[in-house]
Amino acid sequence: MNSMELYNTIYRTKEKVTPQDGKTISFYACGPTVYDFSHIGHIRSCIYNDILRRVFPYLGMQIKHIMNITDVGHLSDDADSGEDKMEKGARKYGKTVWDLAQYYTDFFFMSMDAVNILRPEIVCKATDHIPEIIELVKTLVAKGHAYETKDAVYFDITTFKEYGRLSGQKNDDKMEAVRKEVSVDPGKKHPADFVLWFKRVGKFENHTMHWDSPWGDGFPGWHIECSAMSMKYLGKTIDLHTGGEDHIPLHHENEIAQSEAATGVPFVKHWVHFSFLQVNGQKMSKSLGNFYTIEDVKKHGIHPLALRLLFLQTHYRQLMNFTWEAAEGANEAYMRLKHLISPLVRDIHKEKIESVQAQKYNKLFVSALNNDLQTPMAVATLWTMLKDGQIPDYEKIALVADFDQVLGLDLLKEEKKTIIPQEIIDFAEQRKQAKEQKNYAKADELRKQIEEKGYRIEDIKDKYSIFPTNH
Repeated sequence: MNSMELYNTIYRTKEKVTPQDGKTISFYACGPTVYDFSHIGHIRSCIYNDILRRVFPYLGMQIKHIMNITDVGHLSDDADSGEDKMEKGARKYGKTVWDLAQYYTDFFFMSMDAVNILRPEIVCKATDHIPEIIELVKTLVAKGHAYETKDAVYFDITTFKEYGRLSGQKNDDKMEAVRKEVSVDPGKKHPADFVLWFKRVGKFENHTMHWDSPWGDGFPGWHIECSAMSMKYLGKTIDLHTGGEDHIPLHHENEIAQSEAATGVPFVKHWVHFSFLQVNGQKMSKSLGNFYTIEDVKKHGIHPLALRLLFLQTHYRQLMNFTWEAAEGANEAYMRLKHLISPLVRDIHKEKIESVQAQKYNKLFVSALNNDLQTPMAVATLWTMLKDGQIPDYEKIALVADFDQVLGLDLLKEEKKTIIPQEIIDFAEQRKQAKEQKNYAKADELRKQIEEKGYRIEDIKDKYSIFPTNH
């Protein structure tokens, strides 16, 4: 029996999550805008989505998981007056918009695969759903919730009385919060009205991605895509919708307004939002030099699943501060976990959870998950169980296999070991000694010799790691 309770942002309290049809949880997760590299903050949110994807089947419920890919219409500010992020990224990296979208979509999924995230049942791109988007905009216009100007089609927030319910902001507050210095469409009725469809005029005259519509050649706004695609695959009302907490005041607020204005029924039963990830106490940005991807994690000698373990040790609604020291600690902890598990004697005929003591840990693990997805408690239960001398090895193995259905840490998977030739290890040690003696010319020469033989060396404080060049 499912008794999963999650904090519902819209009601600001924990509530039980149940499927409308009594069988399958309909689950929509906001995916990436594929204009740049996916970073570890994206990975953190996706890991929590993955835990949700795993936990409902673990608790005996079916789940239908949909995730969008935003490849058009997401502007660089919140006032519908910025630049399309895809167009900006294409210029920055010297690619076509279409090639850019594919490149960064591939990088996103490579990053997700590295941390063992299951693929959603359906991954839907905004550019593949233009007909559905246009039909939804037509419905909103017909019902008097949208209006057309020379530049765009806008949603009129004053026609939706409950606008601001998710964020707790009133319409007047939302309007006052809009930056007055921003140049906006003079035909726009209210500052907080948001774009459903951009026309290919003015600054968007040369927009690369464009389609015919009843309002002329153009492209969709950012918010409308999620409503159109979720309705297509999950129906008018979704059981569970997730995203970062930065989506609360704008993107998700707008999703609710346009969806419920169009259908007349609740859009989402349960809203779940993930807290921010900071890096060294600051917001992640390339300008600060603290923008890290999964490739940076690997270069630091951190196992990708150690990063997953690190994130699971902080609750999804808690602000987390990432440091390389914490990542290194998680890497050591992950290796200790594998070390504790690897010598356990496996017996496939006995691997059952039978004893009272083993069942106690199973209940503790399930209880932690049911209580607003308390992954830190779930991980702590795993550690305590492994160190409990009252439980035989075969039950520990059974519990590890059971827990890992949700944790996704590949705890029973044997690692492929890369054997580094002794010659390379000798070069690396000589290089370390040269650096300690401040003989940097010799250290550089030894690095070159290591690289010429097909390996690379990565320094981490006073330690180093060696990888094959294709690692």
